[in-house]
Amino acid sequence: MHEIPSFSILKKLYKKKSLKIGKSIKLAILSDFASQLLNVAIQGMAEALEVDLEVYEADFGQIEMQIQNPESELYEFEPDWVLIFSNNNSLKNSFYKSKNPTAFGEEYLASIEEYYDLIQSRLGAKCLFANYYNEKDMVFGSFGYKVPESYAFQLSKINAGITDFIANKGNGYLLDIASLVSFVGQKDALDPRMLVNASLPFHIDFLATISYDVVKLIYNLSGKFAKCLILDLDNTMWGGIIGDDGLEQIQIGDIGIGKAFKQLQIWAKALKERGVIIAVCSKNEEDAAMEPFEKHPEMVLRMEDISVFVANWKTKVENIKYIQEVLNIGFDSIVFLDDNPMERDIVRQHIKDITVPDLPEDPSEYIPYLEHLNLFSTVNYSSNDKDRTSQYQDEAKRLKQKNSFANIDDYLYSLEMEAVIKPFDEFYKPRIAQLTQRSNQFNPRTIRYSEEYLDKLMGDLQYETRYFLLKDKFGEYGLISNIILKKEDDSLFIENWVMSCRVLKRKVEQVVINEVIKIAKYLNLSKVRAEYIATPKNKLVKDLYREMGFDEVTENKYEIEVSSYIHQEHQIKID
Repeated sequence: MHEIPSFSILKKLYKKKSLKIGKSIKLAILSDFASQLLNVAIQGMAEALEVDLEVYEADFGQIEMQIQNPESELYEFEPDWVLIFSNNNSLKNSFYKSKNPTAFGEEYLASIEEYYDLIQSRLGAKCLFANYYNEKDMVFGSFGYKVPESYAFQLSKINAGITDFIANKGNGYLLDIASLVSFVGQKDALDPRMLVNASLPFHIDFLATISYDVVKLIYNLSGKFAKCLILDLDNTMWGGIIGDDGLEQIQIGDIGIGKAFKQLQIWAKALKERGVIIAVCSKNEEDAAMEPFEKHPEMVLRMEDISVFVANWKTKVENIKYIQEVLNIGFDSIVFLDDNPMERDIVRQHIKDITVPDLPEDPSEYIPYLEHLNLFSTVNYSSNDKDRTSQYQDEAKRLKQKNSFANIDDYLYSLEMEAVIKPFDEFYKPRIAQLTQRSNQFNPRTIRYSEEYLDKLMGDLQYETRYFLLKDKFGEYGLISNIILKKEDDSLFIENWVMSCRVLKRKVEQVVINEVIKIAKYLNLSKVRAEYIATPKNKLVKDLYREMGFDEVTENKYEIEVSSYIHQEHQIKID
């Protein structure tokens, strides 16, 4: 999907919903307005983004009843996500009915915390709270922001409080209605006639915008999000053609249209700092293409910001496939920006799943357009993300060395790999949670874990946990795999095992299985059990356990006797 579909398109997609492979994600919608059309938009958007979503929609005005009552339809449904969506009109009516307006914000935030705590204790579901768009105070006017008794004052307090609350809750997330309304404008977002006649405060097409943010968050937490931005250069990163115009004549900086290209680079640089991989794919002579990065004083991006730099006269399709090989990520994790409509179309036709936005003709519209698409939304962040650029630069060196070896074992020995294995700890907990949420290919059961849930596992004697760090002569891979093992009678069950695709074919999986067996022996357990749950993305590990010596006892369920396990050979030194 390259654009946000209209409501009419989402309605058509909703009517022809198809069954997806794997377990459905369950979403419950609790609102204080008529949400039937929002439900349609959300399910249509799920179809557009290929998310298998099952939705329960409560009657409007039942938020409190559904959450407070332990026997309500909400708890019968057992959702993975709960959307709690109150709107401005209901909030305003409640405020003007309040007997203590100065305490209104505090009481509201206390109810939000109560809702969250009840849902966590009974379901453990992720909670998506909507905030409120900004309004002028019709009683105090602009002075209202200085008066605790005013609606504007309490509204601002509530929005700030929701943000603070969610920042400290691992299973709490924000549906930022305030930003969405601000972006499209209240005239295009709100519909007073629909509010009066149908108890729906929003324009029909604005429901598509809301549904995109809702489903995109669920989509991201299902391990699906953009990891790499590939940039064309001429008339994308700067104005002009470097090969023809020369360094002095390209447009980049604080004058004229150069500002637009500089803003694009500032955005790309910020993404790089967050951990998004930045690559370059340009039809150009390599020396000429690199010159602005090395010598132009107004360039924001420099060579050290680029993980893979490809400039030659091959097709964009060939070069993007080469970049994908170096990075070892799916094409559905890649966004390609190019100003040329013909190049965009060719790439779309030949590379399935890659995202290729239709950049506006006017470069000054690049950033507003890209911000609206929200292509790089994420659900997690750790300080290790900043190291990704250097890690992938190292990977390009490894690939170059690999091509000089005829024998894979000789190549692996040449890397001089060393691994560190430790139980989960607080320092690496964010990265461990992130890896469970990001990994799709090497993920036999595709279970996602929040940091909150990891806290419970780390304190539970029924579980054994391990993470794996790897380095070689080219540099640090960082945390590349983790396992969660559950003790069950006389066996050890591999509840979760994820591994970064960056270390595929390094024989890390042999190291992991050896460690699992070692733990089972230490605990005097006779068997190790495992399971494979098929998804569209994890076919890579379909035969993983069989290849590790396990027997398939029933369909996709495996076990091995600890006493019969044969130690797996590898070329990694273990600390």
